[in-house]
Amino acid sequence: MPLTSELTLAPSPRAAADARRWVGDICQRLERADLVECAELGVSELVANAIIHANAPFKVRVRGTASHPRIEVADGSTSPPVPPTPMPGDDDLDLLLTFGRGLSMVAQCAVAWGATIENDGKIVWFEPATHMRDQDAAEWVIDHHDVTDTEPTSEAAVAVRLLGVDMPLYTSLHRQYNELRRELRLLSLSHQSDYPLAGDLTAMFSSFERQFPDTYREQMRAAEKAGRPRVDLSFAMVREAAPIFVTMTEMFDVADAFCRAERLLSMARTPRQRELQNWLLGELVHQLDGAEATPWTGRGDDSPSASQVG
Repeated sequence: MPLTSELTLAPSPRAAADARRWVGDICQRLERADLVECAELGVSELVANAIIHANAPFKVRVRGTASHPRIEVADGSTSPPVPPTPMPGDDDLDLLLTFGRGLSMVAQCAVAWGATIENDGKIVWFEPATHMRDQDAAEWVIDHHDVTDTEPTSEAAVAVRLLGVDMPLYTSLHRQYNELRRELRLLSLSHQSDYPLAGDLTAMFSSFERQFPDTYREQMRAAEKAGRPRVDLSFAMVREAAPIFVTMTEMFDVADAFCRAERLLSMARTPRQRELQNWLLGELVHQLDGAEATPWTGRGDDSPSASQVG
């Protein structure tokens, strides 16, 4: 069963120790004592670097499954982490007592690791190994998520309206989508040989995102910030986008099946999230074909309750 557990950290020197104990406890509860040493060392280093070099908010998460857990440290800075440097000296005790040693320690503790740079911060992540490696440490991957504005300017653009969008439900759906999109992107970067389709799916998701203009995202952000329960949206799209939305409706169902089978570490959509997304995509397809807008009439939010450990 996929899991998501999160801890918010105070911006203090104790944050690394708090994260270390929390992650170690989760590994024990998952019956993965073999990962405790690398998980604790890796998260200590990432939190220390975040506190020293980045901005709040600081959070640590454990995602994935007991078989393949992934530890993430999120902060409010969009600056990429400093690449690993060679480990100095030969004194292991001195090395382990040094605060903020650089990311080389994370590479030695991980089977895969990297960073995702978002618009409002970054996530540095690693999949803990069962033992530290002095040689052949994992190479990192970095993912910049940048959606290019595609505001339609041609006369062929169609005015689209989404009426009565349930904002709490949409927010939970958007969070699930971001996790899925990032999961595929990381697989395409760090596990391409094991997941050869991840790159193609990532490109498909990117094409999907480019169909939405900035005016759509701005209206959504404003409604979420204002705490509005429902919102009406109005924006322009090109007719050529319709086939992409048809394809993505099918792809999201396939992704749900992969998530439920634990072939992906993300959570599948809830039935209510799926209903909202199918309505939204269906409205785009129908209106681009000339139909009138049909308001959302579904019930309220059923955002997924994350599988918590502890």
